[in-house]
Amino acid sequence: MSAQDTHVTVPNGHRMRARWFLPERPNGLNAAVVVIHDIFGFSDDQARIAQRLADNGYPVLAPDLYDRPGAKSLCVVRTLRDHEAGHGDAFDQLDACRQWVLEQTDQPVTKVAMMGFCMGGRFALLYAARGTLQVVAPFYGGVPRKARALTGICPVVGGWGKKDLIYGHHGERLAGHLTELGVEHDIQTYPDAGHSYMNDHQTFLFKRMADYSPLRAKYDPDTAEDSWRRVLAFFEETLSA
Repeated sequence: MSAQDTHVTVPNGHRMRARWFLPERPNGLNAAVVVIHDIFGFSDDQARIAQRLADNGYPVLAPDLYDRPGAKSLCVVRTLRDHEAGHGDAFDQLDACRQWVLEQTDQPVTKVAMMGFCMGGRFALLYAARGTLQVVAPFYGGVPRKARALTGICPVVGGWGKKDLIYGHHGERLAGHLTELGVEHDIQTYPDAGHSYMNDHQTFLFKRMADYSPLRAKYDPDTAEDSWRRVLAFFEETLSA
């Protein structure tokens, strides 16, 4: 089924745009996934990832965190500010998304997962520490320095690329935090991948300039497929419990 355009009303009354994906063959887990975009925002790549989850039986909500009242440039700045601070309106937006999928009537949903990439990976991770999700899948986002920042988090599955010179070590940091906290997890750091290895943006900048960036941000289909295998297996095991 193709995506449906929808809106999620956030606490300040603004109707944030989003896409809603319904599976043709629900997997019976009664779980929805909220997919948080990377720094490039509401994109076809976010939709591609959401569709992959829907093809595996999950209803999926893909919101636009940059959709706020005011000029687009200021909205992006405010979202990035919330990203660094670990609190703010962006987290209210995520909470509204969680409530929306629980209250919609297209598919029965009693459990909520979240999956995020780059900026969205950090958002998903920090939001999950609030204890309102059943499972979270962050990819190559920033991880807090101290384990206590993630106290209360649900089971976690995710991936980082070691070639990423900025965030490449954060996967190992996260695995250490989750071990310390006693949280079930499957975190993989891939030695031959960089940042954004699961994102396939069709732009010249993304496709041609990766080797010149310290992030080494480049789609890696083989690594992406291994991550998809791990995510889908971890989601099914966790959400079936």
